[in-house]
Amino acid sequence: MAIIPTTSFRPFTGLVLLRLVVAVIMITHSLHRMNAGTVSNFGEFLNSSIFSPIGLYVAWGITLFELVGGTLLVLGLYRRIICFGFMVQLFTGIVMVHLRNGWFVVGAGTNGVEYSVLLIASLIAIAFPSSFGRSE
Repeated sequence: MAIIPTTSFRPFTGLVLLRLVVAVIMITHSLHRMNAGTVSNFGEFLNSSIFSPIGLYVAWGITLFELVGGTLLVLGLYRRIICFGFMVQLFTGIVMVHLRNGWFVVGAGTNGVEYSVLLIASLIAIAFPSSFGRSE
């Protein structure tokens, strides 16, 4: 006899853990950038690219999206939309920064694409859980 009805109980799955960890990673990027006072540096970097002259606004937009989007992801809300936004952000980072540094983030190289690729794959799994045989 089940003590907890299965219709109202959602087990803590590996996919939930993945969603929470990715959300915390995105939130901490935002919080660190704000606490370290480096949003303006990020904006200056973006101003030296196709985002000139609005780099600072884009930097704040990305920073706030990481904070709000990560929080929504923790809550399991708007998963597909938030995951898509993070994927666009990460892909843009790959093109603008990481691709020219190769594959490895540390070890055989520095600042490469491997971490971003792992996050993008994780976001795909979070956004489309039923495509991978499980539903969150």
